[in-house]
Amino acid sequence: MPPLARLPVVLVPACNRTLGHHPFHIVGGKYVDAVRLAGAVPLVVANPTRSELGVLLDLADGVLLTGSPSNVHPQHFDEGVHDPALPLDTARDVATLALIPQVLARGLPLLAICRGLQELNVALGGSLHQAIHDVPGHADHRADDDAAVDVQYGPAHEVVVESGGLLAGLVDAPRFAVNSLHGQGVNRLAPGLRVEARSPDGVVEAVSAPARPGFVLGVQWHPEWRAADNPVSMALLRAFGDACREFARRRTAGTAASGPGS
Repeated sequence: MPPLARLPVVLVPACNRTLGHHPFHIVGGKYVDAVRLAGAVPLVVANPTRSELGVLLDLADGVLLTGSPSNVHPQHFDEGVHDPALPLDTARDVATLALIPQVLARGLPLLAICRGLQELNVALGGSLHQAIHDVPGHADHRADDDAAVDVQYGPAHEVVVESGGLLAGLVDAPRFAVNSLHGQGVNRLAPGLRVEARSPDGVVEAVSAPARPGFVLGVQWHPEWRAADNPVSMALLRAFGDACREFARRRTAGTAASGPGS
């Protein structure tokens, strides 16, 4: 592990909750822990304004988009709300959908988990199934809310890895079990995204952006859950951390090269 001063910084956009009578910005601890397992420093970002985005991105060596109980508002892909009982987080939508194109334009490493994958797809012009379980031919990918958390986040189904892609290069297995638990998922794949894995019923479970500079991987499952005990999760986090360190190295070299006397 490099010394603290040299660790890359990873932005982690927060969700928004009302606790009691007050608004809070929150991030699940497991995502912060995953950034640290990747060998980086997490920097939680609370609803940055457009004018703040550039400042934050200048500090960043990577971005991790977390999962969340909330869904991306379907107005962002020209649909009405399918189930008004499900939670939304429009403030997070505004922040992340503005953030993602700038992250990709800069070539910042991006790891997008669950809602994060859905945000990535929507930000680039794709759409979502608001209820995968209502789509003919698809299984119910939702968690059992009455089950213990170890059961909810336990293996749900396998994913089948597409050959020749980013994920296939990181995980030496054509298929493996994941703890996928979600009601929404990719419908129309955004231009520029590549499917990296699908569930047996055909749901997109991982994507990349091969034409974009830098590391870009979105997964529909939850590699952050007990990541240290999961070889696949650690393979993903190591690759993300390596990409962040390389970005930091190149950024530092570029700054030094453009300093006084250069």
